[in-house]
Amino acid sequence: MPSQRIILGIGLAILLVIGAASIGLDLKSRYDIASVDRALGILSKLSDMRPLLRNAESAARAFALTGDEKFATEYREASDTILAALPPLIEAVKDNPTEKQLIEQTKALVERQIAVNGELIRLRNAGDSAAVADLVGREDREATAAIAGNLAKAVAEERRLLFARRAESDINGRFLLAIDLAGVALILVLATVLTLAARRSRRELQDSLTASKANNEALEAAVAERTEHLVAAHDELRLSAAILRSTFHSMAEAVLVIDTKGEVLLSNPAAEKMLRYRPGMTIELLRSLSTVFHADGVTPLLVQDMPAARALRGEAFDATEIMVRPVSGNPPVHLVISGRPLRDAAGAISGAALVYHDVTVTRETEHKLLQSQKLDAIGKLTGGVAHDFNNMLTVITGTTETLVAGLKHEPALQKTAELIDQAAERCSELIQHLLAFARRQPLQPRNVDINATVLDIAKLLRPTLGEQIEVNSILEQEMAVAHIDASQLANSLLNMAINARDAMPNGGKLLLETRNVVLDEAYAQANPGVKPGPYVMLAVSDTGAGMPQGVLDKVFEPFFTTKEVGKGSGLGLSMVYGFVKQSGGHIRIYSEIGHGTTIKLYLPPARGQVEATPAAAPPLPHGNETIMVVEDDALVRNFVTAQLQSLGYRTVAAANGPAAMNLIEDGQKFDLLFTDVIMPGSMTGRELADKVLKLRPGIKVLYTSGYTDNAIVHQGRLDPGVLLLTKPYRKSQLANMIRRALTG
Repeated sequence: MPSQRIILGIGLAILLVIGAASIGLDLKSRYDIASVDRALGILSKLSDMRPLLRNAESAARAFALTGDEKFATEYREASDTILAALPPLIEAVKDNPTEKQLIEQTKALVERQIAVNGELIRLRNAGDSAAVADLVGREDREATAAIAGNLAKAVAEERRLLFARRAESDINGRFLLAIDLAGVALILVLATVLTLAARRSRRELQDSLTASKANNEALEAAVAERTEHLVAAHDELRLSAAILRSTFHSMAEAVLVIDTKGEVLLSNPAAEKMLRYRPGMTIELLRSLSTVFHADGVTPLLVQDMPAARALRGEAFDATEIMVRPVSGNPPVHLVISGRPLRDAAGAISGAALVYHDVTVTRETEHKLLQSQKLDAIGKLTGGVAHDFNNMLTVITGTTETLVAGLKHEPALQKTAELIDQAAERCSELIQHLLAFARRQPLQPRNVDINATVLDIAKLLRPTLGEQIEVNSILEQEMAVAHIDASQLANSLLNMAINARDAMPNGGKLLLETRNVVLDEAYAQANPGVKPGPYVMLAVSDTGAGMPQGVLDKVFEPFFTTKEVGKGSGLGLSMVYGFVKQSGGHIRIYSEIGHGTTIKLYLPPARGQVEATPAAAPPLPHGNETIMVVEDDALVRNFVTAQLQSLGYRTVAAANGPAAMNLIEDGQKFDLLFTDVIMPGSMTGRELADKVLKLRPGIKVLYTSGYTDNAIVHQGRLDPGVLLLTKPYRKSQLANMIRRALTG
């Protein structure tokens, strides 16, 4: 192959030289031909010049002799032609000095002759015969002969040049032909060499292609096998990634992956719901939305002790509990957090992964359970103390009774003994209240008509409470009979009515209601100690000042009171609590500052009065609409959303009216507003509904409240005809009322 390239290179170089020479000779030949053509043209012009001179001279003489104007015209035409032809002729022979000099001399002679002939014609026209004869007589024969001689010399010179150029052109042509033949011969030799080399190269290429084909087939087989493995691995990886992605997005725990600057690299939908995280937020911005405390909810958490800061320092931790109180006023959230630092290939910290678990509901349930256990513990303690104290009071009352009888003749001492006896009797009543709270009082349960008992108590309450308190009662006609102690029920109603009166110093309304209700499994799970089943509900509602959450947490504890010293023992509601619990029932209190209080007693029905479970319950109505749930109690809110989702509905939850308005103003779509009537803060459920209806006319609204529907309507908080679902409610009641609200 290298020798072929060398031969090919030498041949191409020779061809280039031959080609260059051929091109040069060809150009030279073409120049010679052009020179010959030019010489022929000059000869032709010189040959034409002599007849023109003779014609001009003859015409001038003929005109001088005859005076015929025709000869004058012929003279002028010949003269003009001669004068016009001489300058180009001089330009054509400028490269030949000899010939150029001859033509220039000839031009001068011709111009002088033409001038003489022109003067001859002028004199003839002027009629000056003597001058004409004189001018003819002085005719310059030598000038004419010089002109003819010069033209003859110029013609001879051009013919000599023509013969020389033709000879040179013939020599160049023969040499050019020889070069062309040599080039053709060389091309034939090169073509032969290249043909042979091409055949050899083709054979080598064919052998190489055969070997390459074999290698390609082996490589293709290997690639196909590798590709098959890669496809299988890719499919497996894609399936694993899809499972991980689905798992990540469906996790109930919130997950945030951050870099060292606090930028969020990865998050799941639970983070947006639980932490109110929005795309683009940093950890610092997310932290600024809330105040963070330790698990006690009192001690602020320092910035360096925040979970993200700890993980970015390299700490790995689990189950770190904090309490987050949003600055927007939403209820606080209890979070349990686990964190791990993320490291790069070099081992340096590149970020952190944080997992958040919401334990708010669990902590609220624990709080309720602890509260129940606390009341049970207090009950056991007070029960034991009251039992021993009762024994001592028995001695005291018996002794004072003897003293009163024995001091008939001592009036002053007898009056003192009577005061002691009255104080002992008062202590005995307090002990009975303590025993009632401790559920150790001797009950005498029997089947009691609740409606009749309420009507009798209502008659006594009107004069007792005073004219400034309006007492009303709404009783269900088909009311079940309760199995309770009637006297204790009467005392409980009296205690609750007196508390309601004290909460309405300027007057108000007191409402007594009865109803048959059923508490289901879900309600029982959310309220420790409650057995699911049918109950007789007795509700006492007032329009008083209401109670804050701190008071509600302690309202059933014995001796707890918000009244001034000497105006209450703090045993009224604790006695009611003990009586209901000892009877196998349940008590629930609802209260809001400025909106009054409702206390609901759930009493066990009499034996034989329990409603029989139907053989097959009708199917619950389902739907697929979106429902916005606005409820300040997180436990109730989570319960409602879970129940609605089980019925096929989509849910959007908010803790209060402002939070709901933020969602609505951000464009959240929904079909029904399901809101609590009384909520903490500056916006009630009714005010929220009014604002929503202004923004989205025609939206459906369903209210809910721990107050009874009659208490709500009669206290002017809702207009007649609105839909209200009273707490607590069963799933079937929720399903039917939601469907009713959606369908109008």
